[in-house]
Amino acid sequence: MRWAAALLIVILTAPASAPAAAQDWNSDSALALARRAIERRTRAAVDTALRDYKAQAHGFLFFLGQFGEGLTEPPRLVKADQLELEVYWKSPQLSKQRIIGWRDRTELPTDINYHRDHLGIVQNNFGRAIRLGEGDEVRDVPHPLAPGGTDLYDFALGDTTTIVLPQRAVRVVALQVRPRSFAEAAIVGTLFVDAETAELVRMAFNFTPAAYLDESLEDVSIVLDNALWDGRFWLPYRQEIEIRRRATWLDIAARGIIRGRWEIDSYVFNVGLVDSWFAGEEISISPKAERDAYPWPGPLSAAIQDISEPVRENDLEQVRAEASRIAGRRALSGLKRQRLGTRSLSEIIHANRVEGLALGAGFVWRAPGDGFELRGLGSYGFADGAGKGMLALSSADGFELAGFRQVRDIADAPVIAPLVNSISSQEFGDDYGDYYRATGGRVSYRTGIGGRGEVRFAVTGERIESQSIHATPASGTYRPNPAMLDGDYYYGTVTLRRRSEGFAVRRDLAAAVTLEAGAGDSSGNYGRLSASGHVLLPVGSNHVLVRGDFGVATAHLPPHRAFIIGGHGTLIGDEFREWGGRSQALIHVEWRTPVPFLRLTAGPARTPGTITLAPFIAAGWTGGKIDVIPTPWVATPGTRMTLGVGAEWLGVFRVEAGYGIQSHNFRVAFDVTRDFWDIL
Repeated sequence: MRWAAALLIVILTAPASAPAAAQDWNSDSALALARRAIERRTRAAVDTALRDYKAQAHGFLFFLGQFGEGLTEPPRLVKADQLELEVYWKSPQLSKQRIIGWRDRTELPTDINYHRDHLGIVQNNFGRAIRLGEGDEVRDVPHPLAPGGTDLYDFALGDTTTIVLPQRAVRVVALQVRPRSFAEAAIVGTLFVDAETAELVRMAFNFTPAAYLDESLEDVSIVLDNALWDGRFWLPYRQEIEIRRRATWLDIAARGIIRGRWEIDSYVFNVGLVDSWFAGEEISISPKAERDAYPWPGPLSAAIQDISEPVRENDLEQVRAEASRIAGRRALSGLKRQRLGTRSLSEIIHANRVEGLALGAGFVWRAPGDGFELRGLGSYGFADGAGKGMLALSSADGFELAGFRQVRDIADAPVIAPLVNSISSQEFGDDYGDYYRATGGRVSYRTGIGGRGEVRFAVTGERIESQSIHATPASGTYRPNPAMLDGDYYYGTVTLRRRSEGFAVRRDLAAAVTLEAGAGDSSGNYGRLSASGHVLLPVGSNHVLVRGDFGVATAHLPPHRAFIIGGHGTLIGDEFREWGGRSQALIHVEWRTPVPFLRLTAGPARTPGTITLAPFIAAGWTGGKIDVIPTPWVATPGTRMTLGVGAEWLGVFRVEAGYGIQSHNFRVAFDVTRDFWDIL
């Protein structure tokens, strides 16, 4: 049974080109199949062949956090729950589920409480109306295969798939569905129907915005897979749900996600269940002693990693993409069209030695149908007395047109969390950036490659201006801000990127390669190739993490495009940005191992009882003098090395100490882990 159901799911979820018939809404054949399916569901309620059953459900709930500009980075795990359920059903509509095993693991402090119906499976393919979150999230959404469904929904035939099972050959027809009015609470997606019996085999769908009762809901995606049990009953086999939430008043690059994944098996039919068995809550929880005594087959950490692989591979992106295609340009997001917007907290408030304290605000406006998004941001530095801003118009197809006036750091990527740098700069005079002002415009295009890859093309024209120190720290003194070669620059870039695998990974690979060709009215033509990435490999219960940055450029490279290393974030044992030039190589290798640590509890929130120790070695090299103007950094006299150890708590805070082999300096640094830099 398992291999047959799994094979059927693989075939139904395989990408398929949209056939011409998929655009023929409400054809006679599509409506005929829909009416047969409605009639079959109605008759199933009084089918005497299936009076009742009991089964076992094995489930996971993941609470995830997703961060970063564009929310393109995979989410990270906050909390994981594993549940074991006894499932009971009795004709016509009685359902009972009992949680007999429940264990969890918390990666970050959280007080999340799931709705009761998130803790169990969906019976009867939702019945006549769809309800989620105990009615707080979605309530009374008409099922397209309930009586009257053809009056509320449009139907169109999609692909047909035939699979040979031991019992018989099953011909499954995709029946696409959308509401006749997108202003009403409804679903958008695809139903898969057994062409012979008109039984519902699979549902994969999203909702219209009117269906969402919670203002924080961005969208909800659901997949219900049934399998042919006992050769004649299409009943639940696998189910997935993803609920995505955003802040209600501020459009910031952070998203909370609840993912549920269930597998159902061990069916026993017509066991003689009595009605009284179904009294009380549909989903009940057994006593804690019974739940804690459940004989799990292995540790929770191994179970999370085993299940997270298929969750990442089938992360419901395909369901959202198909629903969006069916809906056309109509909106499927529950978020407001106009909101205050910022990409990070530091765009609201930050401090550095050039601008001093800077305050900012922004907005986001999304056109009806999610075709275009207009994002604006403005800020003012109280020390330099200058305004900055950005205005960008982007499309769902990946195009973006942007104009900007920004203060930027020289480095391709930050070496410290921006919020931590603001505090360090303002209070102690330690500013981990070197700044210039860029004013200009950019046209870019981004497109995906497979499940994790993307390529981005951009053409930029901008004027570069050196910046002076205007601020005064509360204590200490600022180091000089280096001069740039002022002038107009034009360049094009091509970036090929592979994103990280995401949460609960045994191994991971992420990388980005950028080829840049540019010209400046003061520096001349130049070329630049850069690459960065990381590899995570398991070694028993530990991991080895390798991070690398590489770059090489031609002779006329302007100083604001130089490669620079040293100090915090690169080689902690050397002076900050002591080394630089037209080429670089930087490798960081650390051994990551969990060790016992104090567990803290505050109400329902609690911390994990471990920290991660990470002994590391870092080696870096730079070469190739910048010829156009003198710079404060120089090429390294050989390879520079730092030995050190880091400690991470909650996956958020990191303290590391390092000793420079050549410099003989010992330094300690505090920071937030890199996963959160984009929103800080």
